[in-house]
Amino acid sequence: MTVTWEPMLHELASQRMGRLLAFATMLAGPTLADDLVQDAVVAVFSKTRRFDSLPQAEQYVRRAIATRYIDSLRKDKADRERMRRYAAGETLPDPTERVVASNAVDNALAQLPPRVRACVVLRHLEDLSVRETAHTLGLSEGAVKRYVSDGLRTMNAYLGTDLRDTETETAPTTERSTR
Repeated sequence: MTVTWEPMLHELASQRMGRLLAFATMLAGPTLADDLVQDAVVAVFSKTRRFDSLPQAEQYVRRAIATRYIDSLRKDKADRERMRRYAAGETLPDPTERVVASNAVDNALAQLPPRVRACVVLRHLEDLSVRETAHTLGLSEGAVKRYVSDGLRTMNAYLGTDLRDTETETAPTTERSTR
């Protein structure tokens, strides 16, 4: 049964907004999360889409949040490069410094590139499978496995831990095991 967008938006706002805000906070930090969620909801519901279920609508919004976050960092980087060319040596702060990290995991996440961070957050903080993460971000499952593996390696080095993802881990190659 197809539901019109107004009741679905109301249901999403009343039942899933907290989860969406938590997801955006893990990606972009608390200062940007509200705007990121609001922009994503407006973008998703401004189109003439019909959603068959609340999970489907939430999935669209999650993907819009991740996409907007990645796009904003790309835009910030391009703007920074443009300004650097014109400012003759003046540097602008890195946009990732806007993320206010309150603990070690936040700091470790801030070290990751945007797409890697999105994959790690979806896999380990949102507890999605590789397939669900790939679907959410519009990536192949192989790309998700690679991003999660790279992200965990970076986070482990930063945190001094040995976190692993059994779904994305591959067996060591013969070359590695002989060293």
